[in-house]
Amino acid sequence: MLVAARQIVAMIEKLFSGIAIAAIVQMSLSVPVAQARPARADFREAPASDDVRRMADWVIASGDDGGLPFIIVDKKEAEVFVFNAQGQILGAAPALLGLAVGDDSAPGVGTKPLSAIPPEDRTTPAGRFVASVGQAEPGKPNTLWVDRKDNVALHRVITGRPKDHRLQRLATTTPLDNRITFGCINVPVKFFEQTVLPAFEGTNGIVYILPEVEANRDVFANYYDVDG
Repeated sequence: MLVAARQIVAMIEKLFSGIAIAAIVQMSLSVPVAQARPARADFREAPASDDVRRMADWVIASGDDGGLPFIIVDKKEAEVFVFNAQGQILGAAPALLGLAVGDDSAPGVGTKPLSAIPPEDRTTPAGRFVASVGQAEPGKPNTLWVDRKDNVALHRVITGRPKDHRLQRLATTTPLDNRITFGCINVPVKFFEQTVLPAFEGTNGIVYILPEVEANRDVFANYYDVDG
């Protein structure tokens, strides 16, 4: 009788152990698993400068974007690259940038009317910025705010001054004529509406504006070359 009782107890323990294991397996299958990020950015054969590729790879390898969509602005080549949170490129386009060469905003430039900003202060600042979509004024088209303090935004190309020839500047193959703005980043309308806005819909993101005078390490404190 004692042997039979022990066998019955063993069978019950085995049965409940199997049920518990099955429950654990089922729970593990029902828990969503976050998609693993790649080790590098995925440019999908899109052409880009070495500076842009190195920065995108660092963003993904380091997780500096915090899992948010991000944009890289290449001032030297006057181009903008948009990536999703997984580091896959969503699109790229030419851009118009600040008239003056430089990586810093002039003190107080964001509080001045445009007409009071001298040519030498019309820079597009380099750095890492937490960006979000919003309006400059009620009733105005939405824009991607990069640095509200210094009034820097990425937005649809402005065509209100025909003598600026902004559309023509965007259409040329050289970046040499893309310096015309007061500091904001102008991109083609279609690119802004079909690539930038969807990427930042309902979320913040990060905008990395690469320096043109200083080194990356001087602007981005934690930057390193992924290749060593």
